[in-house]
Amino acid sequence: MDRGTERDAPFSRGAGGEAADRAGRAPARANSDPPVDAGRVPLAVVVVDREGLVSHWSTGARRLFGVGKDEAIGRPAIDLLPVAGALPEPDDDLPYDDFPGGAYSEYGAYDGLGPGLDSSLDRGLGYPAAGRARLTVPERDRVDVLWWAYPLVGPGTERLLVLAADATVLRQGEPADALAVERVAPGFAVHTDFPGAQELARRLPEILPSMSVGESARIVGQVLELGYPVLEFSHNDRVPVTPDWGVARRVERRERREHAALAAAEGLPIPEHLADDGDDLEYVAVRERLEFLNEVSGRIGTSLDLSRTVVEVSRAVVPRFTDVAGTYLREQVVAGEGFPDGVPDTTTMWHRVALEHTDEPGRWDDVVPVGEAMPFPAHTPFFQCMTTGEPVLVPRIGEQLGHAIASQFDKRDIRPLITGRSMLVVPLKARGVVLGFMIMLRHPERVEFNDMDRVTGAELAARAGLVLDNARMYTYQESVAETLQDSMLPHIPRRMAGCDIATRYLPGTLLGRVGGDWFDSVKLHGARTALVVGDVMGHGLNSAAMMGQLRTAVQTMAALDLPPAQLLRNLDDLAQRLGDGYLATCLYAVYDPIVGELHLANAGHIPPVLVRAADGRSELLELPTGAPIGVGGVPFEAVRVPVAPGDRLVMCTDGLVEMRGEDIGVGLATLCESAAHPAASMDDACDTIIRALNTRGGRKDDVALLMARLGGIAPRDVAERRFPLDPAEVGRARAAVREQLHDWGLGESAGPAELMVSELVTNALRHSRRGPVAVRLIRGDTLLCEVDDDDHELPTLLSAGPGDEVGRGLRVVSTLAREWGASRTRTGKSVWFELTLPRR
Repeated sequence: MDRGTERDAPFSRGAGGEAADRAGRAPARANSDPPVDAGRVPLAVVVVDREGLVSHWSTGARRLFGVGKDEAIGRPAIDLLPVAGALPEPDDDLPYDDFPGGAYSEYGAYDGLGPGLDSSLDRGLGYPAAGRARLTVPERDRVDVLWWAYPLVGPGTERLLVLAADATVLRQGEPADALAVERVAPGFAVHTDFPGAQELARRLPEILPSMSVGESARIVGQVLELGYPVLEFSHNDRVPVTPDWGVARRVERRERREHAALAAAEGLPIPEHLADDGDDLEYVAVRERLEFLNEVSGRIGTSLDLSRTVVEVSRAVVPRFTDVAGTYLREQVVAGEGFPDGVPDTTTMWHRVALEHTDEPGRWDDVVPVGEAMPFPAHTPFFQCMTTGEPVLVPRIGEQLGHAIASQFDKRDIRPLITGRSMLVVPLKARGVVLGFMIMLRHPERVEFNDMDRVTGAELAARAGLVLDNARMYTYQESVAETLQDSMLPHIPRRMAGCDIATRYLPGTLLGRVGGDWFDSVKLHGARTALVVGDVMGHGLNSAAMMGQLRTAVQTMAALDLPPAQLLRNLDDLAQRLGDGYLATCLYAVYDPIVGELHLANAGHIPPVLVRAADGRSELLELPTGAPIGVGGVPFEAVRVPVAPGDRLVMCTDGLVEMRGEDIGVGLATLCESAAHPAASMDDACDTIIRALNTRGGRKDDVALLMARLGGIAPRDVAERRFPLDPAEVGRARAAVREQLHDWGLGESAGPAELMVSELVTNALRHSRRGPVAVRLIRGDTLLCEVDDDDHELPTLLSAGPGDEVGRGLRVVSTLAREWGASRTRTGKSVWFELTLPRR
């Protein structure tokens, strides 16, 4: 027989004992029976991907080949697994022909695993191969290695599964047994040929890398189809390989003790790695669990977003640790209401915030959808977990427990999804309080959760609980900041007299969500509107508080009808009184829709943009810049700009146009260009500006944007009359109002308007010094009536008794008017009211 050909022949199901079976011969016993439990060996498992790189390197592979997992993963397998080279002649004591179809070789320091594996690594073989070789591992004696290689097919990246075992662990018996071991060769056989084959098939997934049930079943199916790994002691004697994780630890500890004893006998210090550390047989499992926990810790908590963190936690455990993971959080946590108090009870609402599984898509989604909230009764494992704060393990969900759990789901039968599965419920705790819990289920075909899984799950939940609490605190603080910011920003009406208004506010992206930018609008007498945009320098609560004070001050001074320059002067004085170090910019504009004019003053703010309706041209209004509010001692100037109906005024803060490393002129030019872009509505126009300037990247500051479309009020919608200081003029005023409203087609509103005008004109005639008294009617979305006189004292609403002769006029106005008020003017005061017009 040609030895080279024989060495290259793979072990297959048609070789050795199976051929004898087909010939009708019963398997014969070898001269030396196989050692007891010869098939129980620790297996090294290596998976090679389609690129020829190592994708899985088990703990057994580390021990056998002397290379750590971190060093092996991602490296070419051909560099880590010794392959065939020049083969020496076999030992005389080990007849080569005794290895049926096998390969046996002995190499030097870098021996190789024998012929066949290199072909498998090169994807040169489409069938399984096996062999035996000897190699030298650092700090160990020469190791006698048995190996099996399985080519894999399918949708995954795995292309080759290599199993390897240390043959020396078989030499546990008498010399006769040792001789039988020396003759053993690896091979393949149909797994159903052996008693207990189903048990072997069930144990096979234990040697595979952690993966989903579907992937594991696919690979197990291919291994069983290609041939179960066996130890062949002769042509007819085969022993199936059964994974035994304890053997490796026993051998390793025995060798460690032998080397330590030798060192002690020679008077040498015992190296640390040879000391007997008392590890038990669960060392491998514990190490793998620690590696898993470290891996999970690196995958969760990549952001402070609560919803994203929840998904990360669920995905970290599926499919490696469990097949189904459902995460529930307390209602207060989901709502961002701060840290929940007290121990949960049967009324506590739990929100299902995440669900990951390896089942077919949609199987769980309709039955237990994400977002559902529900309480849990006291007799369930979930209630036990949430109240004790300890993991709850259910090895198998039986019919009774499955029915109890399913009873909580109205009109949905979840028993097919949970019955027969192993369940582990772990609490998500932080600072001693249960924030939520995670339900983990394993398929019935998978190994049940055990006590070690309980410990692993508890540690996993503890780490996840801290990450979730960090995300919860960030979400809560962000919610508080947004609430504070929203409370300080005005909710101004979209429609004022003669103009439409649209606003936008964007919080800072990097420097904090609370800032000092604001906008506002104030109703003034004479159908005018004050428009304000300001920016307190800095960020955080101090800037927001300063912004609130300045905004209130502007509203108060605007109601006094102070000219723009004077208002900024007073605001500057106030800022200095509030404290040093507070600076702000402010742009204040008053729009008069009757005159068609803007009256503006600037305190260090970026200029506004005016878009002309006539030609669509936009321009930056040239205003005296002025110093920021808080500098002090700097005069402010105001300018008047004529405007036409349909023109648009755009005011914003510098956060919209400034970007680090770019000249502000670029942002201002973009602002002008985007403001002139035609838009169907004011909201669309604002969105166009935001898109043009907010997509450049690098924005850190918050942004306030106010746009006003200056519609104007036509002269035909304004009527004004003046009356001398004569009590008889009260009747003439009523008649003039009645006549004007009928001319406008508003006869239905004439009665209430006449009554209120009568009361206000009577008061004006009584308090005016020289006269005259002016009555002005302005028609718009509402009817605005203003009564002016030269008395500076503002009227107050009084409680009139049955015998009082005064105090009833303003009470009548307050009852009938939609809105009313009074403000000082340059020459006296103005008392006004608005009346809702009937819909047409």
